[in-house]
Amino acid sequence: MKDLLLITPPFTQLNTPYPATAYIKGFLNTKDISSYQIDLGIEVILELFSKTGIQKVFAHNIKLESTSENSKRIYALREAYVKTIDQAILFLQNKNATLARQICTMNFLPEASRFNQLDDMEFAFGNMGLQDKAKHLATLYLEDISDFIVENIDPDFGFSRYAERIGQSANSFDELYCKLSDSETFTDQFTLKILKEKIDTYQPKLVCFSVPFPGNLYSAFRSAQYIKLNYPDLPTVMGGGFPNTELRELKDPRVFEFFDYITLDDGELPIELVFKNAISKEVISEGEFKRTFILEDQKVTYKNSTKRQDYKQAFIGTPDYTDLQLDNYISVIEIANPMHSLWSDGRWNKLTMAHGCYWGKCTFCDISLDYVKMYEPISAKILVDRMEELITQTGETGFHFVDEAAPPALMREVALEILRRDLVVTWWTNIRFEKSFSKDLCFLLKISGCIAVSGGLEVASDRLLKLIDKGVSVEQVAKVTRNFTEAGIMVHSYLMFGFPTQTVQETVDSLEMVRQLFEMGVLQSGFWHQFSMTAHSPIGNRPEDFGVAPIKKEILFAHNDIEFTDKTGIDHNQFSFGLKKSLFNFMHGINFDLPLNDWFDFKIPKTTIHPDYIHDCLLEDENFAFKGNSKLIFLDKDAHIENFLKSKKGNSSEFTRLTFHLKTNIVNIELEKDKAQWMMKIFKENSTDNPKKITLQQVKSQFEENFEDFELFWFSKPLQQLKENGVILSL
Repeated sequence: MKDLLLITPPFTQLNTPYPATAYIKGFLNTKDISSYQIDLGIEVILELFSKTGIQKVFAHNIKLESTSENSKRIYALREAYVKTIDQAILFLQNKNATLARQICTMNFLPEASRFNQLDDMEFAFGNMGLQDKAKHLATLYLEDISDFIVENIDPDFGFSRYAERIGQSANSFDELYCKLSDSETFTDQFTLKILKEKIDTYQPKLVCFSVPFPGNLYSAFRSAQYIKLNYPDLPTVMGGGFPNTELRELKDPRVFEFFDYITLDDGELPIELVFKNAISKEVISEGEFKRTFILEDQKVTYKNSTKRQDYKQAFIGTPDYTDLQLDNYISVIEIANPMHSLWSDGRWNKLTMAHGCYWGKCTFCDISLDYVKMYEPISAKILVDRMEELITQTGETGFHFVDEAAPPALMREVALEILRRDLVVTWWTNIRFEKSFSKDLCFLLKISGCIAVSGGLEVASDRLLKLIDKGVSVEQVAKVTRNFTEAGIMVHSYLMFGFPTQTVQETVDSLEMVRQLFEMGVLQSGFWHQFSMTAHSPIGNRPEDFGVAPIKKEILFAHNDIEFTDKTGIDHNQFSFGLKKSLFNFMHGINFDLPLNDWFDFKIPKTTIHPDYIHDCLLEDENFAFKGNSKLIFLDKDAHIENFLKSKKGNSSEFTRLTFHLKTNIVNIELEKDKAQWMMKIFKENSTDNPKKITLQQVKSQFEENFEDFELFWFSKPLQQLKENGVILSL
């Protein structure tokens, strides 16, 4: 028996758990509240995409005469799908690696319309990239089956979402309520069967659903409905990203036919108080809740009576992934792009460096909500402690820091702490393209294990970036992405079109900026999305300041995305296909020379951006400025030392040759013997092992106790060699 059952309803990700329940379970551990967590999504997928599940798919009553040619082909090949599905899933779970060679023969998996989209496989994977090539082919194979299910059996099915349309901008509860009155869907049958097994096995006292996205909403309600019908005394709770952003103005009492409690924002304290109110014998003030909706006298009532403050991030515990089927997640590769595949390929332990956003100004963002505005960083030591705990717990050394925007200074400290402990980890995170991401900082992040970053370039227009209050320019983004790329860190950019007052010319120019960034090789991946106005953003709060007019509707259920009219009158949606098609090509490194108008089936103006704009942004002179407050990191404290005499104009002087054996090259420099000895002493005293970082000014002062003209020494050719090769980093 468990106190709580924590559920992520179908569907989120195939390759790794959504972390919300792991965060809550980690917190509950600190309170001695027992819990069991399940990712219903992956468990449903594994039952559906099994031999038995696929047999049920093809046994379904399907009217073949009215289906597409693609569905007829898949049905005709049904025996091949039934035969191969179990082995294909095992391969995608990294349990059947040798199958890659058979998959890559192209005559093992049955092929339908998804295979018509095949990339140039040799270009994408080469002759030896068999594992990734096979993952890509197996992914297309699964997507073919999914297309068949959507067309013929369950139109709401999707690998990372279910019935998403119903959850998007559902101002009224009517449509969802009506669908819940219908009979169970094909996918529901799998979901509810597993749900019953878990409830009967663990006999929880309280069931908590984490609903991060609109694509999880229907399944959460369907599951809660099943609980109310079959376990009427078992209380249910909903929290997570969807209620946090969408249900803040909830008024419809019918919602509470399914859920007893709906909590908002950080879930730790609200869940603790719900548990104490509903289950625990512990005495607390009557009706003491934190940011919780309940039904009281047949009216939806918001309760926030407790005087207790939310827990600080240092005291919420380490996320606990126990119970989740970590070895059974499926790694897929949808398109042949290494950066893009990070979201779908590989198992990542998810952590957060800082709660909220340290910038907190972007006018399209929900900056009025706690998950953005309540900024609270965690110390590097605690973060790396948690990393080590998770490595022990999960056996995985990959980490995805799921920050709104990871702070550069904290990233630096985390990198140094990782190096100090000699950890071998792989990690990536979301950032703002801050100018503080210098070449040296990017190099430090890389050697600590950082492989990728994602950040928002958004509209790629300096005028609109100012209107967004993004705090960056296109030129700055170009330089920062160059610094990451040169360090060996991949970069993904979130891109936006249709921002208020954006003109057609600015959309075309934005595409040209993006084209040049990819052509210069400083962006590796991106994604275009059309601007949407949200209720909790500055634009949503002051639409008149941005030239848009909201279309007002009565809010009884969800309220986040707001329909609006733009004073420009431009149909921005017409650009969607062309922008995404061009980006798909750029991500594959092709068709940079196509005229921009070729991507659209309507006439567009010529770009006003100079064809070498990004190239010229990346040209820079050597910076010999002396920055005394720069913190210095010496990454190699050991060097091979060879003393020798050097003659100059008949005089012999003692010199030292220092040889640094780096991972990919060898650096040799020659210095006067006394200066070499002094420098190596500085290196040893100020390596990454020392948590205190010396400044350039302090180094100068120590140098000038023994020698003259520090600037001449610091900017000399030998020292420049050490800086260029990452032996000396200035942060």
